[in-house]
Formats: sequence, C-alpha cells, structure tokens
Amino acid sequence: MSGTDVARLLLRAFVGGTMIAHGVRHARTLDGTARWFESIGFRKPRLQAIASAAVETGAGAALVVGAATPLAASAVVGTMGVAAGSVHLPHGFFIVDNGYEYVLNLGVASVALAALGPGRCSVDRLLGLDKRMGGRKRAVLAASLGLAAAVAHLAAFWRPKPKAIESTEESTEATA
Repeated sequence: MSGTDVARLLLRAFVGGTMIAHGVRHARTLDGTARWFESIGFRKPRLQAIASAAVETGAGAALVVGAATPLAASAVVGTMGVAAGSVHLPHGFFIVDNGYEYVLNLGVASVALAALGPGRCSVDRLLGLDKRMGGRKRAVLAASLGLAAAVAHLAAFWRPKPKAIESTEESTEATA
C-alpha cells in the first residue's frame, strides 16, 4: 500500500469516524437534539434530529469503507454547510468562540477526499467505481451538491429567531 493510500485511508477513517460519532450521539439523545434544533429555529425539529442522525451516521460509514465516496463527501459538506449557516458563521472563525473553523475543516477535508478518491482499500475500488470520473469532477460534485443541499435545507426548514432589539430609550440611556 502506498503512502497516498495510507493517507486516504486515514482521512476516510477520521472524517467518517467523526461523522459516525456525531450521528450516533444525535440518535442516542434524539429528544434533546430535537429541542436544540427547535431552539435555533428549525421547523420540524424531530424530523431534523432523525435526519441529522441518519445522514451523519450513513455518510460517515460510507466514508470509512470508501463507498460512494463523492456522494458521502457531499453529505458531509451539506451537513457542515447547514451547521455553518444556522449556527457558526456569525461567530467568526475560531471554534472556541463557536465559530466555523471545525465545520469548515470537515467540509474541506471531505472535498479533498472526494478529489483524491477513496484509495486501494475501499468498496469503490472493489466495485471499479473509483475510476469513473476524475478527481476534479469528484471534488466539484461533492462541493456543489453538498452546498446546494445545505442552501435548500436551510431555505426549507430554518427560520432564524430574531434577536432581541433594544428599545430606543434603552439605547439612548446606554450612550448618555
């Protein structure tokens, strides 16, 4: 096995494993996950919790074994896009401030994995699917399909809660 194949395997294992861990956690705490989705403005929060658990676990498992790699990567990109759009973007870059650093890294790693391909030790290689399209096309597919799905998901289900607006009187007192 080449060094590149080892790198692909490690990338698949860690990105996929992370997604599985998040999906299983959401499944184990389904009611709490649904309440959290509702608190950040998602309609149909129980459906969101179930879908999140299923997509994260399924995409993660597919990445770990290297099955349908560009599609699995696009599911990670979509999930991270929804997380970024609904929670992390307003907080800046760093994760310590609840920023988008973490979700961006998982999304970019997934696109990179799609570009590299799953490698020798994968279901895609076993089925001969890893040579059907070039790395650039796989990366574009993963990024564009994932981002389009995130935008569509947010448009269909997310209604951000308006921030509390100070009254004019309170604002005037604070500046006086």
